[in-house]
Amino acid sequence: MEVTLLSKEGNVVKIDIDGRIYEADVAMLQNGSCSIIHEGNSYKAEFVKSESGKHYRVNVNYSTYQIDMLDSQAKYMRMRKHSATTSQKDTITAAMPCKIVKVYCKKGDLLKAGDTALMMEAMKMQSYYQVAADCQVEEVLVSEGDNVRVDQVLVRLKVDQ
Repeated sequence: MEVTLLSKEGNVVKIDIDGRIYEADVAMLQNGSCSIIHEGNSYKAEFVKSESGKHYRVNVNYSTYQIDMLDSQAKYMRMRKHSATTSQKDTITAAMPCKIVKVYCKKGDLLKAGDTALMMEAMKMQSYYQVAADCQVEEVLVSEGDNVRVDQVLVRLKVDQ
């Protein structure tokens, strides 16, 4: 499960959990727990931090979840490593919620391995999606300025075999 904080205004937080957006009112309590109100239902959650500070145990509704916290740099590096080590697929998808800053290709364009297709921004860092193999753009599904969710298809490609 991947959870991303999208925004926080006062006690109201908007989060993305595996591509689904949730909005809740969250109030932190003094004892390390918090009160959560979501769609009129009230929940109490307890957060227990590990010694390293990067791992939490979350207790809510008689269930316990192990949470690993990734800071923006770690998440960015994971996204870059994933795109650099995988072979070119027939789609370009968002590795995390982000904003499309620039679209460098259009339907019918022929791209060579290493060509840049998109520039995206997530957590105030910009990254470029470069194709890993020669391909042709079949469809561009986003425009500059679009906010996209994790695993959303951005571009469809015909990959040369």
